[in-house]
Amino acid sequence: MRADTFQLKPGDLNFYGAGLTRPECVLCLADGTVITSHWEGGVSVIDTAGGRRDILGQRSNNLPPVATNGFALTGAGDFLLADLHGDGGGVWRLSQDGSVSPLLVELDGQALPPANFVGVDQKDRIWITTSTRHDPRALAYRADVADGFIILMDGAGARIVADNIGYTNEAIVDPSGDWLYVNETMARRTSRYRIKDDNSLGPRETFVEYGAGTYPDGLAFDEEGAFWMTSVVSNRVVRVTADREQTVVVEENDAEQLAVVEKAFLASEMGREHLDSIQTEVMKSISSIAFGGPDRRTAYLGNLLDTRLYTFESPVPGFVPSHWNVRL
Repeated sequence: MRADTFQLKPGDLNFYGAGLTRPECVLCLADGTVITSHWEGGVSVIDTAGGRRDILGQRSNNLPPVATNGFALTGAGDFLLADLHGDGGGVWRLSQDGSVSPLLVELDGQALPPANFVGVDQKDRIWITTSTRHDPRALAYRADVADGFIILMDGAGARIVADNIGYTNEAIVDPSGDWLYVNETMARRTSRYRIKDDNSLGPRETFVEYGAGTYPDGLAFDEEGAFWMTSVVSNRVVRVTADREQTVVVEENDAEQLAVVEKAFLASEMGREHLDSIQTEVMKSISSIAFGGPDRRTAYLGNLLDTRLYTFESPVPGFVPSHWNVRL
């Protein structure tokens, strides 16, 4: 089946893993290992036989465990954890032995707010997203709030390279290496920034906008240059081609419940309760997508409210991520 006509029903999905703790983000390795975020201090590693081990760390100074949202894996095998906890914030490094240390928790003398996502690209640059400066974050679940930002860490240090973003979520470099794509969840669009020779970013460009009920979260490219986007709340996977054509690959939601959320969003009354009360049979607020398996055709969907992942076979392989050949 061609990728531009590929569609599924929720009942077509398979399940992977068990006993996971808020597996919001998922990464896959060439040897078949699958890794998910663990809300209570680290990550869960699932081997090819299905066995799971949790790598969890405890911070010092009486800080609670890192509330891992997005995470990345370095070439050296360390995990970089985006901390969504209000008492920590920023990004922390977790070694495989469970030791935890701060990677970036303040910038220009100011403590960083909770971080949403962290990624490492093919040039070992680290991209960190913060969704909002509002506290609590739910105050930014509005279309008229745009105070999220992106931090870049490279050989020149750490600095904010993009600001005034409508609830910054996953941000990844495209296969060409020329563009940084970012999901703006509450602006309901995927934007992109051209990466200049000095790693600074050009002005924001709206690449694609989404309609009612779509709140873009996760992002992954395939080998045809299209990206796959996951929407929380509405449980939609949308494939967007290089010429900006959108195909809804799969979705699962209750129309009446989604209408309630939509009404609250349009009235600037959306709250955490709207994200945490998804009532569907299969998908529980999907939040990320990663391609794995021997040919990178197995898509794994992370989520906010379940204890397992969902999978399906893609008609096109995913693009090779920077961590693909890392071995744990």
